[in-house]
Amino acid sequence: MGIGGSDMYRQQILDHYKSPRNYGELEDPTFTHVGENPMCGDTIEMDVVLDDDEETIEAVAFRGDGCAISQASASMLSEKLQGMTVEELQDLDRDDVTDMLGVDISPMRVKCAVLAEKVAQDGADIYFEELDVDKTTTED
Repeated sequence: MGIGGSDMYRQQILDHYKSPRNYGELEDPTFTHVGENPMCGDTIEMDVVLDDDEETIEAVAFRGDGCAISQASASMLSEKLQGMTVEELQDLDRDDVTDMLGVDISPMRVKCAVLAEKVAQDGADIYFEELDVDKTTTED
């Protein structure tokens, strides 16, 4: 699988992969964005609903396909993002995601792990007109 760490965290990743939280679509999302990791074929599409002030994330849903790391990361992140401000979302980095997963991620798998984070961040940037792309990719 390309990961190391305690059995507890490996089990947590498998649980989120087999029974993802917040999997599906949201009705009337504030924004939707999609991204892919071309190296291993992971794809994630994420819906986000912001509060009326457009400062706090109220709801997140995702759908996609890919390896256990990418899908578990999206599931875990979808739980973590709810209640977070857009500013806190933008402050997330690769270490936050790998810490959330709780396992050592090999360099080849880091792009799998951070795909959901990049999709959420780029989706917010596009919504707030700070970025102009159609799709996020981990190749940039």
